[in-house]
Amino acid sequence: MTALILRTARTASLTFALLFATLTSVAHARECGDGADGFGRWLEGFKKRAAAQGISQRAISSGLAGVTYDPRVIRLDRNQRSFKLSFEQFYARRVGTALISRARARLKTHRATFDRVERQFGVPREIVVSIWGLETNFGADTSGKFSIIRSLATLAYDCRRSPFFTGQLFDALRIIDDAHMRPEELRGGWAGEIGQTQFLPTPYIKYAVDFDGDGRKDLIRSVPDILASTANFLKGHGWQAGQPWGPGTANYEVIRDWNRAQVYQRTIAVMASKLAGR
Repeated sequence: MTALILRTARTASLTFALLFATLTSVAHARECGDGADGFGRWLEGFKKRAAAQGISQRAISSGLAGVTYDPRVIRLDRNQRSFKLSFEQFYARRVGTALISRARARLKTHRATFDRVERQFGVPREIVVSIWGLETNFGADTSGKFSIIRSLATLAYDCRRSPFFTGQLFDALRIIDDAHMRPEELRGGWAGEIGQTQFLPTPYIKYAVDFDGDGRKDLIRSVPDILASTANFLKGHGWQAGQPWGPGTANYEVIRDWNRAQVYQRTIAVMASKLAGR
């Protein structure tokens, strides 16, 4: 009789464990989705999580008002063809004589700012201006076509990289909460990039700099803020002042932290070397 009771207890315990695991799995599954269905329910849950993280109701309400799922963002996320090119193909497509000429012109026009940036952060101007040119053609390609909040909400809900973009969405709301940008100003790239060197919200929170002293960290219009923030990101990731930046160096590893695509890393390094006359 005792053995029967023990077997029954074990069976009940196993059944409960399996049921708990199933319910946990279902709950986890509801934290992301593969299409528009369920996005509204997810967003309501996200608002509660944002409040639990200390983000104000004002920022949550204003930032997420009317936000809907954007299928265009998912299509773009699944179709990043340029990073599948060889280095030679990528460099030829992204860097030409016109971009090099524009980079040299920016180095001349903003010489005093680059001088200050190099003194304070130890990052060569050639690296910073190369990133500026490659990201948005010195601001010319910052169309602001996409709502950054909508893009990040879509990518946070999408199961492919939900944890990463959930963190970015929290930090986008913190940018609003800290009054650095209004919700309507948060327009940029399809993956939630801000400004002329395409900062995601988490790097913005950590590394954006008010270099022109106007009280705002403006990566859309302020060239001093843009250049200093880019250099501060690299310094914060371990840039070694006065050291080379080619493949195999410590500074090349820092370039990897800017962009994980190998062709992009090499393009930054080669363009910067060309501008430095190396």
